[in-house]
Amino acid sequence: MARLSYPAARRSDVVEDLFGFRVPDPYRWLEDGDDACVRDWATAQDRLFHTYRAGWHDKQSWASLVDQMSSFGVSEPPMARGSVLFVAEQLRGDEQRRLLVVDAEGNRRALVDPIEIDPSGHTGLYAWWPSREGERVAVQMEVAEQPGSDVMVLDVRTGEPVDGPLPRARNTSLAWLPGGDAFYYVSRVPDEELAPDDMRLHRRVRLHRIGSPWEADTVVFGGDDAPDHYYGLTVSADGRHLAITATVGPASHNDVYVAELIDPETPHFVKIVDGPAIGARVLPRFLADGDLLLVTDHEAPCGRICTAHRHDTDPAAWRTLVAEDPEAPLDECLVLDDPALPQPFLLVARTRHGTSALTLHDLASGRLLGELPLPGAGVVSSLRTKIPHGRHAWFSYCDATTPPTIYRYDATSGMTEQEAGATIAGHTPEIRSHSIRYQAGDGTEITLFLFTPSEEHQGPRPTLLYGYGSFGMPMRPWFFPMAAAWVSAGGIYALACVRGGGEEGQRWHDAGRGPHKHRAVSDFNDAAAWLIDTGRTTRDQLAIYGQSGGGLLVTAAATQRPDLYAAVIAEGPLCDMVRYEQFGLGCTWTDEFGTASQSEQLQWLLSYSPYHNVTPGAPYPAFLFAGAVTDLQTGEAHVTKMCAALQHATSSDRPILMRREPDTAHAAFPASKERALAADILAFAGKYTGLSLEKPTERFRETAAEAH
Repeated sequence: MARLSYPAARRSDVVEDLFGFRVPDPYRWLEDGDDACVRDWATAQDRLFHTYRAGWHDKQSWASLVDQMSSFGVSEPPMARGSVLFVAEQLRGDEQRRLLVVDAEGNRRALVDPIEIDPSGHTGLYAWWPSREGERVAVQMEVAEQPGSDVMVLDVRTGEPVDGPLPRARNTSLAWLPGGDAFYYVSRVPDEELAPDDMRLHRRVRLHRIGSPWEADTVVFGGDDAPDHYYGLTVSADGRHLAITATVGPASHNDVYVAELIDPETPHFVKIVDGPAIGARVLPRFLADGDLLLVTDHEAPCGRICTAHRHDTDPAAWRTLVAEDPEAPLDECLVLDDPALPQPFLLVARTRHGTSALTLHDLASGRLLGELPLPGAGVVSSLRTKIPHGRHAWFSYCDATTPPTIYRYDATSGMTEQEAGATIAGHTPEIRSHSIRYQAGDGTEITLFLFTPSEEHQGPRPTLLYGYGSFGMPMRPWFFPMAAAWVSAGGIYALACVRGGGEEGQRWHDAGRGPHKHRAVSDFNDAAAWLIDTGRTTRDQLAIYGQSGGGLLVTAAATQRPDLYAAVIAEGPLCDMVRYEQFGLGCTWTDEFGTASQSEQLQWLLSYSPYHNVTPGAPYPAFLFAGAVTDLQTGEAHVTKMCAALQHATSSDRPILMRREPDTAHAAFPASKERALAADILAFAGKYTGLSLEKPTERFRETAAEAH
């Protein structure tokens, strides 16, 4: 079998002795993206990719099909403040979504249009926080390849800026005080106060008063002892109390602090939840009487809802309002307490084996009052209501053939209706969506969602298997334009709910993180084996795809079992798990993966780290590494180093390719670039699994060998 010719990449003799383990790192030099040799090598990789892509004759057809399957319009519920609704909309042809305001008469007006700010399409609307009265809105724009994110404050009536910019507020939380003259927000300390190249978070909670310079903003929380903390902010409806959640990176537990705002400049905080001590996540919100509603997995891995006095520091004093359902993890809840209602209500969303349910409860007792009818057996997300004191609840619903669609529940009438004009649905093919349970190697049952064509067809089909398995993020059978396109072409799209995700609650996450991360990888390989063993696909027809933590999953799976796969697509992956802490935000993820600075944890990482498990001479499947030239999340070195290692090692004639994208970020694209990436992924996967838009269905009965 002829080996392909790849751009030359020298192998250095770098070997580190870490706790007695000799850890080679032959491509350490590729970490310096500013080095001329690295730039020349990357440019040669770009040429190689474009040469191969020129042979993907289905690419334009895939691009057209993805466009047909996409939905446009409004895909998430509005924010209701005062007499207006704040709605994000993206129409066909738009590079970015725009922020609209809708008045009481239903008149719609564009408040923020990113294309007017930056016609290139690289500046996007990241987040927005309307004041409670709906008269002002704090808006955050992001330029994909730049680390800064400023906050501007706009007058909703005129659209004119009234304050800002407030700098260094990337991934901020923001909570307005009543009256719209001040808010709390989170920002990073100035770079000049930090050591050069310090990538830790270094965040502070500040109070900003409209019209004051940001330099005068008072720091009310956070310090040098918490360099990797994320903060979430909640202010009570009457403005008298502030709650702060503090989480180390994306850890599975958090602290909660509550302060009375006698003087908003100098709140005195009481720590009511010690996250590490109880090992749980607790999300607080204030009730009308000033007490707290707590959504927590403390002593309830699938989640329960409690009430507590705002100064209760002992979890034993919490009162369970809605108990845990061990088979249906709690997703979110919403309080409806408009004075016009006969009583305050609690709306609760749970998911049982991928299907959502919405239940209505009495807020005072937690008593179940009924279940809201849904359009189908799909997924509900993003519950929202007017703040403060709402009687309507908006939510998004989707399933395998239904793009995200907005519904509104009226607690006064008990009616649920689709919001008019909320979504413009693309063409949706006839897709069968169902879930099965397969057994992992250790006997654990894992859920696998399958999207298949509706027509009967005997024999295996080209299959695209997706997974994530990190940070407790649950996989759901959402509507995916890429999945719809793949199935429309005759393939199977599969979604594996491996351990490390949150599909079965916190225990499921714990079972696949830290010392158990290897289970996520083996669960994924077991899903692939099940698809093959049951005749749904073959090794020559199976491609796998993952993004970010999912990119780690699929790359690790393929380095362990290259014989299972025809093709691998890893978008923005983690690959070098010994040095991941040195890149992007990796230093904040040690609770999920572990740290190479400790001997035992280094062994966890080495056991599955893709870069360190590449075997010389192995016949690897085709690989497509997709990544941003500037990736502030994971860092771009994972892609370059892993690509070089596989190109050197593989004995296969299937290509190892690197698709670099300038002017984008880890997971933020202008729409045209996002669709182009989707088309490239589908064309690549189709070529190496034998799924073609230009050939008849009978092709599926053959292997994809001739496509290699």
